[in-house]
Amino acid sequence: MGLFAVRRGEQVWVYVNSCPHVGLPLELQPHRFLDHKGERIICAAHGAKFLVEDGLCVGGPCMGDSLEAVAARVEGGNIVVDAEAGV
Repeated sequence: MGLFAVRRGEQVWVYVNSCPHVGLPLELQPHRFLDHKGERIICAAHGAKFLVEDGLCVGGPCMGDSLEAVAARVEGGNIVVDAEAGV
């Protein structure tokens, strides 16, 4: 599936690229995960909306479910995750 990250300054959130509804990748176009305002993560297949800060689905068919979060940090301006993350 792979991972994707949303970064705002020194804050970063990393998730597995899989909608909890049916397991499809979230983006319709490569590297496009956010709505047009840049406020919510969107599943292109179902229109589900997720909070950036915790991956909680706040609209759509998987309401109340969450994206799978992956621990990450910013080091020297780069996003770092463990090698086994998202496996």
